[in-house]
Amino acid sequence: MTRYRWVAARKAEGFPTTKACRAAGVSRQAFYDWSGQQASGLSAKASADAELVAAIRSIHADSGGAYGSPRVTAELRRQGRRVNPKRVCRLMRLHGICGIHKRRKPRWKVAGGSRPAPADLVRRDFRPGQPDQVWAGDITYIPTGQGWLHLAVVLDLGSRRVVGYSMAADMAARLVVDALDTAAASRGGRTGGVIFHSDRGPQYLSGDFASALARHGMRQSAGRVANCWDNSVAESFFSSLKRELVTQTRFATRDQARREVFSWIGRYNTRRIHSTLHYQTPTEWENHHRQRLNQAA
Repeated sequence: MTRYRWVAARKAEGFPTTKACRAAGVSRQAFYDWSGQQASGLSAKASADAELVAAIRSIHADSGGAYGSPRVTAELRRQGRRVNPKRVCRLMRLHGICGIHKRRKPRWKVAGGSRPAPADLVRRDFRPGQPDQVWAGDITYIPTGQGWLHLAVVLDLGSRRVVGYSMAADMAARLVVDALDTAAASRGGRTGGVIFHSDRGPQYLSGDFASALARHGMRQSAGRVANCWDNSVAESFFSSLKRELVTQTRFATRDQARREVFSWIGRYNTRRIHSTLHYQTPTEWENHHRQRLNQAA
């Protein structure tokens, strides 16, 4: 501690300034000159911090609120400012400025354990040529103001049509069973011999799902562990859903998300053209396929 700081500390404790200066061996005028410099320095620092915070807010706003302190620091330096990353981080934290963080993925368990995974009967052959030969299923999660909404879908790989789906607040095996039952009902129960393909998620390896497949006379197929390409059609569907709907909308409630997803799937089936279907919608492709069969008969 310097002599001036010692005098300042004694003054703050209520001791007379003159006696404190005499004890420290400094003049009163020198002490007051030092105090004025300190006050001026603090004022200059506060002004510099305020100017830097304004620049940080501008960069953060231009990024759409996405930039955290590392990118803000990098952009400040790109603008020619010499800034310390720790100072930027401190000011952003102090003023409540934060970037967009990756959402924590939900974790789930399925009661009763999982069965051994079935063989891969599809082997990335995602063009069976006609409907109701191979179906693919998968699960995703949608953020809402009330928590996650989980969506399970069933896609016909022949037409790329969503033939069944289910939404719920949890990830129980019932979610995928309901989606499968919906798909079977939409096809009038004509499911005997259809291959159902998915990843090795615990819901698809549950005993409840195995029973549902047996009830509908379907065969089960599963891709390899941690290999998204083995179920890429379902992955691509969810990618489109998130790009065109989920990332563009903030859902206040699960009910709002359900309504929006329901509408989007309706448009997907009836209005969204696919390059794999020669730029037809899934519904159009199935109608044309049915007409060809009738003409051939």
